[in-house]
Amino acid sequence: MKKLDFENGTITGNILGTAMPMLVAQILNLLYNIVDRIYIARIPDVGTKALGAVGLCFPVIIIITAFANLFGGGGAPLFSIYRGKKEEDNASHVMNTSFSMLCACAVVLMGIGFLFARPILTLFGTSESAMVYAYPYMMIYLLGTWPAMVAVGMNPFITAQGYSIAGMFSVAIGAVFNLLLDPLFIFVFGLGVQGAAIATVISQSMSALFVLIFLTRKSEIKVRLLRKNEMTASKECAKNIVGLGMAGFIMQVTNGLVTICCNHVLSVTGGDIYISVMTIVSSVRQLVETPIHAITEGASPILSYNYGARRPARVRKSCVVMGIMMFSYTAVMWSVIILIPGTLIRVFTSDAALMSDSIPALNQYFAAFIFMNLQYIGQTTFKSLNKKKQAIFFSLLRKVFIVVPLTYIMAYAMKMGTDGVFLAEPVSNVIGGSLCFITMLRMILPELRRMEVAS
Repeated sequence: MKKLDFENGTITGNILGTAMPMLVAQILNLLYNIVDRIYIARIPDVGTKALGAVGLCFPVIIIITAFANLFGGGGAPLFSIYRGKKEEDNASHVMNTSFSMLCACAVVLMGIGFLFARPILTLFGTSESAMVYAYPYMMIYLLGTWPAMVAVGMNPFITAQGYSIAGMFSVAIGAVFNLLLDPLFIFVFGLGVQGAAIATVISQSMSALFVLIFLTRKSEIKVRLLRKNEMTASKECAKNIVGLGMAGFIMQVTNGLVTICCNHVLSVTGGDIYISVMTIVSSVRQLVETPIHAITEGASPILSYNYGARRPARVRKSCVVMGIMMFSYTAVMWSVIILIPGTLIRVFTSDAALMSDSIPALNQYFAAFIFMNLQYIGQTTFKSLNKKKQAIFFSLLRKVFIVVPLTYIMAYAMKMGTDGVFLAEPVSNVIGGSLCFITMLRMILPELRRMEVAS
């Protein structure tokens, strides 16, 4: 299988070579949840209610994915830095430590989920009528916690070794299974919401199986669980992995926190219909953010590898190429969202009332979406260059210290109701994104100049 050369290949070619398969993979990955939503919304008589109920499970799904990325997203940059330094044994140890922590965490999360599923859903704002759909979906989804975390958390180690096509295949396999199984379980077998969850668990299991086969048999550096006598010596490595992965973890967990807060305020100010509106807005956001994630994830191993190899010019060029790609794409998608929002919304619903409420909400939510690029560029650079404190701080800043308070202030204190919930996002994009990007420039550019002088 073709392998990318992070050390000698062109920066643009490496980023595109990593990002394009990553883009295909992430678009396919969206099918896990989006296909579920499309089919669920079209279940006769109960589609709109069921869609909103499943939307209330998203924070749990986000939290599971966040823990997977805590270990995968924290381990992969360190893995790449060690590979850039030609320290293969250290790179292998990082991957094995990440895998061991991920497996242990999956068991704990699944156990907690089974024990407290109903109270958790109630906390998220699930009404008694919505619980009928949300609870069985969540209980079945929890069965797939381990394969879901392996598929998401270990995939970055495939890409970090230069095998971006293999990384794409690992997701594609699961997505194809999900596409085929969703209508079968939901409509043919008549299982409704439970059928969607069953299809997702089977599909994630197929992705996890591919990842494990590749990393244990095909890749240059192979994964395994830590042995008992290695546990003590791995504490410092584990600490570094968690420290670096914490930024992405916080960003995803706080996305779940924001979703909980938004659903709570929307249920009070707009009723159950606005829970479905937020589900659609979140779905559109996932759809349009996917290429941005692909670009940043494609650039990350190149940044990390060349930083470890002490090649500042290639690090700097990687940041520039990443930024140009992101802003070019975002300009096009932002225009589509603002000018023809109904086209995107119709993918998820044909309900006229739901569409009517979703169009202004979508326009408000994405009003300053282009500023999110600044946050992504800064966060990706901090994470890839092992700047843990800055990555964590800016993850917290935008979501916890800006979005959550603004949601309540604008909805209640400023008496903007549902409009306040959706407008809190663009305000936070401008403030948080600008501060993150400016800090990154002032901190990273001088360090790269010093590295250039030293070499």
